[in-house]
Amino acid sequence: MTFLGSSYRCYAMDFWGFGESGKKRDTYAVQDFVSLVNQFMDRLGIERAPLVGHSMGGTVSLSVAIQYPQRVSKVVVVGSPIVGSSLAWPLKLAGRRPVAVVLFNLMWAFRAGMRVASPFICRDPRFPAMMDHDLSRTTLESFLLSIASLRRTDLRPSLSQVNIPAMGMYGHRDNIVHPKQWKPMKVGIPTACIEQFPKSGHFIMIDEQETFNRKLKAFLDADPPGA
Repeated sequence: MTFLGSSYRCYAMDFWGFGESGKKRDTYAVQDFVSLVNQFMDRLGIERAPLVGHSMGGTVSLSVAIQYPQRVSKVVVVGSPIVGSSLAWPLKLAGRRPVAVVLFNLMWAFRAGMRVASPFICRDPRFPAMMDHDLSRTTLESFLLSIASLRRTDLRPSLSQVNIPAMGMYGHRDNIVHPKQWKPMKVGIPTACIEQFPKSGHFIMIDEQETFNRKLKAFLDADPPGA
């Protein structure tokens, strides 16, 4: 945000049930978040803009480009599942209600476990505290229902509708989303630019910050074909 903010007006949005957004909802499905992005842009008077999304945020961003093409000028997905079955099995397991209930009833143990697992997810020493902070602001229902919805998502049948510049950024060491999810994206959007990061896991923007920022800004700065 700081890096791009010198060239662009940037907005960061928390999905319902996460961060500082509302947590009293019946559903937290991917489609709910797609609608939220559309409403967010309406409220702020943003007619059209590039969307950049990490993990589930990228899946949502691509879905917005499919359902609201007039809203999106470019789309970037970072370590995002195109097919929900590409999620790591512990995450898919945690998205099932009996397991999620146990985890959230023993939140102290869950958060302690995540601190132990953090070095295997991201090398940055600040990451355990960042993850712990995020977990502290997430509800059981939002976690359970959003992961369950993401697991059922498959964007492949709709990708051909994306007619704007698109980029996929994937780390070879990603153990949260299968690192080869760029392949269905490239098949569905042949013009998509794919950037791979051999030294990165799921959090490319932390693992290879300088390279990530440079490649992202170059994509956003470039004029679209035919412009």
